Amino acid sequence: MTRTEYPWLLPSAMADPELPGDRGGRTRRTVRDWIVDITAFLCAAGIGLAAVAAIDADETTRDVFVLIDSLVGAAACCALWVRRRWPVGLAVALTLLSVVEPVAAGAWLVALFSVAVHRPFRPVAFIGAGALLVAPVQPYLRPDPSTSYVASTIIGVLLVLLVLSWGMVVRSRRQLVVTLRERARRAETEAGLRAEQAQRLAREDIAREMHDVLAHRLTLLSVHAGALEFRPDAPPAEVARAAGVIRDSAHEALQDLREIIGVLRSPRDGDGDRPQPTLATLDTLVDESRLAGMKVTLDNRIADPAAAPAATGRTVYRIAQEGLTNARKHAPGTEVTVTVGGGPGRGITVEVRNPAPTEPFEQVPGSGQGLIGLTERATLAGGRLGHGPEPDGGFGVRAWLPWSS
Repeated sequence: MTRTEYPWLLPSAMADPELPGDRGGRTRRTVRDWIVDITAFLCAAGIGLAAVAAIDADETTRDVFVLIDSLVGAAACCALWVRRRWPVGLAVALTLLSVVEPVAAGAWLVALFSVAVHRPFRPVAFIGAGALLVAPVQPYLRPDPSTSYVASTIIGVLLVLLVLSWGMVVRSRRQLVVTLRERARRAETEAGLRAEQAQRLAREDIAREMHDVLAHRLTLLSVHAGALEFRPDAPPAEVARAAGVIRDSAHEALQDLREIIGVLRSPRDGDGDRPQPTLATLDTLVDESRLAGMKVTLDNRIADPAAAPAATGRTVYRIAQEGLTNARKHAPGTEVTVTVGGGPGRGITVEVRNPAPTEPFEQVPGSGQGLIGLTERATLAGGRLGHGPEPDGGFGVRAWLPWSS
């Protein structure tokens, strides 16, 4: 989160939220707050001294009243140091005090400004109405010999309205700045979340692609290596064929892994040098599985596989590849049937079925993540995929994909 570079130049209400506070949980004054508070105190004291001078200049005023006015004015000015903590209470007290004490007028105006800055409109309206009612009362009870009653009343009302308006403008500006800052923080947080989501989706795509690409090759390696391990007396021709499949599968797996790592290192380079699998290359996949010793029957009812959209054809290829891989791991020796049909306007359907195995075999471990990845891939393509046991004890994978790029 972006922090303010110079929080001490801001009011405590707008400074960095990590600015330390006192033991009571209140935010400490910033340097700007101290400057403003000292300036407000000096202004209130100046107005109070001017009022004391005017009172002292009146020969009819006794010295004891001048002393009392001076002490009350000094106390009102000192009370301004708590205006940030109790702005409403201080404004109400000084409003009542200013009825009979013109010396407290400066502190009273500062207190009204504080209420307008730190409190919402409703309390400001009530206190402002009271201040406007007090404005004509004070010159009536303590008139200024050098100024008429009407002029004193008009000046008092104008000062009250000016101070309250100024304070509300300051509050509105602060609220706008706080709102913009909150929006910036929210935008920054949302950008971080979007980046994390994009990274997560990218990791899922990479994991899905690695599984789809490498599981098929590595399963061939596992099956044929297991055959060599458990059949040391196999004929030389069969051993040579299995070794050739292992060599070719290892080479293809290494090539696929290099392509994926190359995409991770340079994502702008595209999908690699070799063409991506499509529906037209499904025959090559079936031939490869047959060379590995599988019994596969392909029923491709699409008249022109090359005309199928590339993305949809690649998804069909991955579904068939995963189905053949699972059949090789969990039902070796059975005949697998791959059926593909459909066309423009109808979508593409693909089914991979295998019966239950009839002979014991060495189990190849699996996590089931391949079928989960296929379901996600089909959903992202706008289609659907289902899988599960068949009534005869076998297993089937069925999917439908839209005929769209």
